[in-house]
Amino acid sequence: MSSLNLDDAATLLMQLEATDTADLAMLREALTDLAFENRVPLRAQPFVARAARVLGTIVKGTAPDIPAAFADVSRAIEDAMQASEGSVSPGDRVVARAVDTTAAAVTASVPTFELDEPAVRFEQKRSLQHDVGIDQLPDDADRDLLPDFLTESNECVVNSEVALLQLEAFPDDEEAVNTVFRAFHTVKGTSAFLGLSRIAAFAHEAESLLSRVRDKEIAYTKGCADLSLRSADMLKALLMSAETGLNGDGKLPIPDGYHELLDALAGYDPARDAAGVTLSVLPAASVLPRVVADSDDIFPMSRISTPATVTAAAAPANGNANKARVESNADATIRVRTDRLDRMIDMVGELVIAQSMIAGDELFGAGKQHELLRKVTHAGKIVRELQDLSMSMRMVPLRATFQKLTRVVRDTASKAFKTVQFVTDGDEVEIDRNMVDVLGDPLVHMVRNAVDHGVEGPDEREANGKPRLGVVRLHAYHASGNVVVELKDDGRGLHRDKIVKKAIEKGLIESDKGMTDSDVFNLIFAPGFSTAEQITDISGRGVGMDVVRRNLEKIRGRIDITSVPGKGTTFAIRLPLTLAVTDGMLVRVGDERFIVPLTHIHMSFRPEQAMLSTVVGRGEVVLLRGELLPIIRLHRLFDVSGAVQSPLDGLLMIVGDGERRTALLVDDLLGQQQVVAKTLGGGLGKVPGVSGGAILGDGRVGLILDVSETVALAQSHEPSPVRRDRPAAA
Repeated sequence: MSSLNLDDAATLLMQLEATDTADLAMLREALTDLAFENRVPLRAQPFVARAARVLGTIVKGTAPDIPAAFADVSRAIEDAMQASEGSVSPGDRVVARAVDTTAAAVTASVPTFELDEPAVRFEQKRSLQHDVGIDQLPDDADRDLLPDFLTESNECVVNSEVALLQLEAFPDDEEAVNTVFRAFHTVKGTSAFLGLSRIAAFAHEAESLLSRVRDKEIAYTKGCADLSLRSADMLKALLMSAETGLNGDGKLPIPDGYHELLDALAGYDPARDAAGVTLSVLPAASVLPRVVADSDDIFPMSRISTPATVTAAAAPANGNANKARVESNADATIRVRTDRLDRMIDMVGELVIAQSMIAGDELFGAGKQHELLRKVTHAGKIVRELQDLSMSMRMVPLRATFQKLTRVVRDTASKAFKTVQFVTDGDEVEIDRNMVDVLGDPLVHMVRNAVDHGVEGPDEREANGKPRLGVVRLHAYHASGNVVVELKDDGRGLHRDKIVKKAIEKGLIESDKGMTDSDVFNLIFAPGFSTAEQITDISGRGVGMDVVRRNLEKIRGRIDITSVPGKGTTFAIRLPLTLAVTDGMLVRVGDERFIVPLTHIHMSFRPEQAMLSTVVGRGEVVLLRGELLPIIRLHRLFDVSGAVQSPLDGLLMIVGDGERRTALLVDDLLGQQQVVAKTLGGGLGKVPGVSGGAILGDGRVGLILDVSETVALAQSHEPSPVRRDRPAAA
């Protein structure tokens, strides 16, 4: 039945009975082929899909009313025939219903087929597709299949966006064209079969544009690239709309700019593009990169053709080999719900705590249970390996984040009329999945600032003896058990005098006397601070960098800045590998024990009398290698009794970010430990200077210090929450 058409299907259906299951199954398979092989127009595919779905219920014997089911199939085929002839008006069209599990499973292996749709005039397409209002999720939609469809379709769109950026840099890359075409084709076929006709219609138009590029009918110009990238954005918005309907009342709101973009795709003319035609298409803001600091910072492109360009870094030479390796391992992967994964990791953390409590029991300290100690030690080794394995399951590469930033650089450079080359390295480095979500917004804002503020315009760069093409580099690598992400540009650099002048105007400082370059550069993280001479729709409002720092502090990260005027600026972000486990130094202060994250520790030493002094306005300080560092007494800050009073009897631990270092006075170092971090709970709330707690081997709780908050708390001379609550309690 491979050559069967709709007329044949209608005739054959009249000759079959419910007992002819074999023939009915063959008819159903033929109808499935009609839809997926594009042998019927797109507007007819939802009706063909419905006919196949209802036939499936008859074959399986699950149809509640067989005569009514036959009548339903007949009506669906008749509607498909009328839609193929173009006689169906928008008001008469029926939204396709969801397909059953068997039909949906076919979509996983749909190959790429050539389009065979008859030529339809642009105005006919427009009248047919421009129905207004809000779509409704089909009443009989398979809500178990839709989440998988949304996940896989989003992956297809993300992959297509990467290929589109690659294609813009190398217009003759046929593999990139085919990648995008396959992605749009898969989304179109699956959504049409599931009854999501609006997504299918839009994906079809986007696919048609790429088909013209693939067949060499048109060149992949700047205007075509902008239109294709907007199509990827709109598909994201449509998929998000479907997800909203799935999780809500079933309504599928139409994203802003849908109809205009549909017109632009259906009526795209390279000649008009070359003439610089203006297209007022605004994709949904929710699908574009954004920064939580300022909603106005969203920057959808408003023109198809602009003189600005962005060049993506060339793909590695072994890209095909890597692709083949990934495809060969595809069958060895499964999808796991993140909430279940997080729950499993929490339980492994509890297991680690329980094992450490057993190993720390006094029974083993007596040295009388050698055989039992050997077994517990062996169990501890297994638990540690299990913990490492579970942690690795939540690790994801930075590749997706870096790919999104490629789009950010392109759009920002076009908006600012600059030429920028974006080079990435180390995108295979993995960090905790929860950290990736928090890291995304700061990187977006920093990359946009690097392009808009850092890199000069082509004329200015040429006047300064630089290449007209600016370079922004993003590099990730491992260092000392942490992940470092460096963002570097070859632009103007940070000017100390300009930052100091602005800081004095805002009352942040009185003068820069005694301030290092690092201290001055850190002023840009102050709320409302900006040295931009004019405010644009990209940046310049002085919001964002303070949010960058706050977001990084949430994931126990720190950021250092180095800059040379006229040469460029480097931002180095240092992050822990995961938030679930903290590598720290266990210290004793009186009867209490604290955990200081290793990422903030520089060194520890026992001072001599000649190194200690008191400076007016700064309090106690220690002279270390020619540098005066303030001393913070933790026992005073947290009101701990029984602690050593003299630094000569204790230890000084040097902590801090960059060059802003401080000495913490502790009684003793108990050793380095990897502990499972826990929140303090809603009862205690946020305690200044403390980021969480960990259960130690003896069952007691050790507080994990937030170094930056601890230093700020000491400098503000505010009593700690412990001391503030004691008089009230008494």
